[in-house]
Amino acid sequence: MIRDKSAKTSATTPAKDAPKKDAAKKAAPAKAGKAPATKTTTVPAGKKGIIAVAPPSFRRERALIKRGVWPVAGCDEAGRGPLAGPVVAAAVILDPDRIPRGIDDSKRLTAEEREKLFDKICATAQVSVAVASPSRIDRDNILRASLWALKRAVVALPEAPRHVFVDGRDRLDTPCDCEAVIGGDGIVLSIAAASIIAKVTRDRLMCALAQDCPGYGFEQHKGYAVPEHLDALNRLGPSVHHRRFFAPVAAARAKHMPWTVEPVQDLFTVTEVEVPVEASVEIDASAGL
Repeated sequence: MIRDKSAKTSATTPAKDAPKKDAAKKAAPAKAGKAPATKTTTVPAGKKGIIAVAPPSFRRERALIKRGVWPVAGCDEAGRGPLAGPVVAAAVILDPDRIPRGIDDSKRLTAEEREKLFDKICATAQVSVAVASPSRIDRDNILRASLWALKRAVVALPEAPRHVFVDGRDRLDTPCDCEAVIGGDGIVLSIAAASIIAKVTRDRLMCALAQDCPGYGFEQHKGYAVPEHLDALNRLGPSVHHRRFFAPVAAARAKHMPWTVEPVQDLFTVTEVEVPVEASVEIDASAGL
């Protein structure tokens, strides 16, 4: 059987003008009706997994100002999670013409950045702070104590606000309108400023408590349940600055001060009680009882 050599050659070797055709296709504009190619961005080496997060903005406050609503405050608290120390709440009314640069959620900033912004915010804005002590937290629970401190901070502002933004899902019982914003410290600039004031104030308070109660490391972990704090709590027992009913503190209290732990009543224990019957009582069915 004789095969055509030219056919074999054309099937196995690419045409000479193929690169030219490919280049022409690349240079040709996209046809109408087809979506353009998706633009891809290359991530620099060592930066994989980093997601850019937009900083909080003053957009919501400006929208209220345009409607004639002013002053507008933001409030936030610091210290819900720790085992020791108070909850500190702050309220801030930013001056639209003198907003310090770099304000962000306090958790995204370093301690040095927070300290610098703390001074700038206090110098340009109206600021107030309220504190809920560990005894109030033990009495009311952490949520109610936090909301109480937040309301106190709003009421203590030099100028009464007409609208308040608060971080979280719970609105405050304030004389003015209150709007709860979940994740507000990363969205609303006034709340972010309040988060910085609350965080720096509480950190300074915990450093002062470390001088009063040495050995716990309050100046390092600020009262949070890190291994070093749990170890100190197990060795030394709770201090007057610890929150009595938080589980690790309650366990340490039972170990070091068992006389302070109230026994829990067992509601499922059945106790038999004998009731003496002195005389039988006849009930007349016709009496209609």
